[in-house]
Amino acid sequence: MFARVTHVQAKPEMLQDVVALYQDFVTPLLKQQQGFESTLLLTDPSTGKGMSITVWDSEANRQAADSNGFLREQIAKVMPMLAAPPVPEGYVAAQSD
Repeated sequence: MFARVTHVQAKPEMLQDVVALYQDFVTPLLKQQQGFESTLLLTDPSTGKGMSITVWDSEANRQAADSNGFLREQIAKVMPMLAAPPVPEGYVAAQSD
């Protein structure tokens, strides 16, 4: 399992707009990406900080969503609502059975 964690800092008055955009537009588009498995958006209303966690079936599919313009397009949609640029990071999930 492979994940992308994107850290964001919303403008204080815009956090609910960020959440709505993610739920209404970004998540449905994620579901169309090859290898996408799930997503979770975590927010702290007191600070405006948040993180998006997306899970992918392979590193290649996660990287494809980065390089095919998908990630860049989603960041462009949310940028006006953010106090700082988002910071995406890739991770490999360690699992135990």
